[in-house]
Amino acid sequence: MGFGEVPRHIYRLCLNDDRIEVVAIGEIGKPEILHYLLQAESKEELEVKLEGNFLVSKNGKARFVYAVKPGDVPWDMFDVDVVVDGTAKYKTREFMEQHYNAGAKRVILSNLPENDIDRVVVMGVNDHTIKSSDKLISAGSATTNATAIMLKILEENFGVDYAMLTTVHSYTSDQPLRDKVGNNFRRSRSAAENIIPNETPSPKWIQKIMPEFKGKIEGYALNVPVPNGSLLDLTTVLKKNDVSVDDINKAFEDAAPKLKNIIEVVEDPIVSTDVIGNSHSVVFDKRATMRSPLRMVKTLTWYHTALAMAARVIDVIHAYDNIDKKGGVK
Repeated sequence: MGFGEVPRHIYRLCLNDDRIEVVAIGEIGKPEILHYLLQAESKEELEVKLEGNFLVSKNGKARFVYAVKPGDVPWDMFDVDVVVDGTAKYKTREFMEQHYNAGAKRVILSNLPENDIDRVVVMGVNDHTIKSSDKLISAGSATTNATAIMLKILEENFGVDYAMLTTVHSYTSDQPLRDKVGNNFRRSRSAAENIIPNETPSPKWIQKIMPEFKGKIEGYALNVPVPNGSLLDLTTVLKKNDVSVDDINKAFEDAAPKLKNIIEVVEDPIVSTDVIGNSHSVVFDKRATMRSPLRMVKTLTWYHTALAMAARVIDVIHAYDNIDKKGGVK
């Protein structure tokens, strides 16, 4: 549902994934323009043709269906196993249930929900808790994934008393490029010209995903005038006071092979454009690790927001497919 930036990344990733076939896309946009954007954003030529209302590739045929809101597409007619809602608009349990009632066997959000659903899954953190009975699921957000993974590794190795996050985030499609009246004072300002302080729901959901951090984490976002490439600035107060920068970096170097598709450790002096095209949730910047004389530590983590989120959605799809098969559920 929706064929914006994250869903287009999902589609492109699925072209090389023989376990997933995209069969239907609910959208209000013209198929010709959607096909054009799919091709234009790709770094390599895609073997995807538009034939009438179908995207045709080696992965199969995906039918464009005009859809404004959840419930508009009769998913059971396409025999879908999973509906990914990538609109970033319909984020409540009630909207997700409309997909389910229209024939979806499972619904996955590519962003955080607005109220409680069956499960919010951060791969590498709480994916071991998933159940075949989960039907309404979120794959989190890029910031939530990055933060939760960072906190998990720091907690396991050193213990964490408190954490404060700042996501220095590329501007989003719901921000105006020029000053324009909106519902929020700061978000009415030009995304292309300003650093804009913004709220982030990540701390709230991390406390639900990781109850050990209840009352221990806060944060906000800074939307900055770059189109891609975001940065998590995480400050933590560790339980141990004899931790060195080398100890912290080594903890992430040791964790990376265990979560090889999720964590990458870099030693180069990278900047935001260097992570465009990188699907890891955490691109850990070794050069940036700092600690105070006491227990306070600052780390920097990079991520390509839309691509990392698309990759995690696919990981969540596979995780549920695997558990369904183990339980004998299609």
